[in-house]
Amino acid sequence: MASPASGRLALAARWGAAIAVGVAAGGLCALLRTPIPWMLGPLFAVAFLRIAGAPVEAPVSARYAGQWIIGSALGLYFTPRVVHEIAGVWPLLAAGALFAIALGYISGIALARMAGLDKTTGVFASVPGGAAEMATLGERFGGRMDRISAAQSLRILIVVAIVPGSITALGIHGADPYVQGATGVEAGGLALLLAATLAGGLAFQRLGVPNAFVLGSLGVSILLTAFRVDLSAMPPAVSNAGQLLLGCALGSRFQPDFLRGAHRFVAAVALTVVLSIVLSAAFGVALAWAAALNPATLVLGTAPGGIAEMCITAKVLQLGVPLVTAFHVTRLVVLLLATPLVFAQARRWYRAHGTRRSP
Repeated sequence: MASPASGRLALAARWGAAIAVGVAAGGLCALLRTPIPWMLGPLFAVAFLRIAGAPVEAPVSARYAGQWIIGSALGLYFTPRVVHEIAGVWPLLAAGALFAIALGYISGIALARMAGLDKTTGVFASVPGGAAEMATLGERFGGRMDRISAAQSLRILIVVAIVPGSITALGIHGADPYVQGATGVEAGGLALLLAATLAGGLAFQRLGVPNAFVLGSLGVSILLTAFRVDLSAMPPAVSNAGQLLLGCALGSRFQPDFLRGAHRFVAAVALTVVLSIVLSAAFGVALAWAAALNPATLVLGTAPGGIAEMCITAKVLQLGVPLVTAFHVTRLVVLLLATPLVFAQARRWYRAHGTRRSP
């Protein structure tokens, strides 16, 4: 029987292996000039090794740390002028959130039919909200938590693989008119900024807010920048470290038995996610045309990816960071609040009309 000390040593070895693999994969992707190399490289390398059964695993704290750093960096773009500008596009933000709800139901019903799932599982597996939150809500309504969690993880992986690469392949980057409030790195100011944003993340976690570390750190960083408290810019190395940690954490979601006996399910998820990407891109382009905004920015803003992943893509590619962030924060809040209410109402409606196709 293994001792507790040996168990802790083995766990530390898995953590160290995941970070080492992430550093190597991120460095290779940076040399190859892939989009968001310090997130894509670790994500795919760790996910591949995990599915292959290798003893690699990032600690939960890696995800929190990555979200904290990324949220802190994104908030630095919300100068007073930017906040005023974002407030003027609230109809677009609302339209994006409503579209995400509709898209979640359309792709969820399609997933249920293709994968042979119940509609509850299909819908909560497809709504582009927080992965953990959708799994918990889905289980509350009788869905399969394991399938919802797997589908949400695969959604993030596919979106991160396709969207940044497609935008980069089209040569779209560097059109961002937004700059950070602070233009230089100050060691003391950076320490104060990170301490304040960490406190925000911990406070949100204590309050039970979903995605606490990205939203808490983002909120504090936005408040400081909006009130012209420009403590420091975020050093590229620190931002890259945040991407690295988040990429390792996302890759660690995949288990060795992920593909075992689930080929139909995985294929159905992949197909519906690609369909969601196409529909979201079309909607984003239409919104951009109507509002005379950069289409690439709104494609990122409406993409069915995670808030941290899509916003860091906008930062790296210089494509409207504050606008993309506003889209994803609005969508996340609306989805978390509205999804259980909309689903419950839809279920009552179906049952009241005597259909057997109740979600």
